[in-house]
Amino acid sequence: MTYEHFFQCPHCWEEISMLLDASTSETYVEDCEVCCNPIQITFTFVNNDLVAFEAKNIEQ
Repeated sequence: MTYEHFFQCPHCWEEISMLLDASTSETYVEDCEVCCNPIQITFTFVNNDLVAFEAKNIEQ
């Protein structure tokens, strides 16, 4: 199951959304859809509930 999660980009501060897979918890890098800067995404699901989410600025 996937969930759409809205958050603020740590580079441009625009609100963006991402689809998160509730069957896993992971860390990966994805580019902001507005400013194209890389964001380190870390999230954790427990029993299909999002319990932790972090969008971290990756310095270029």
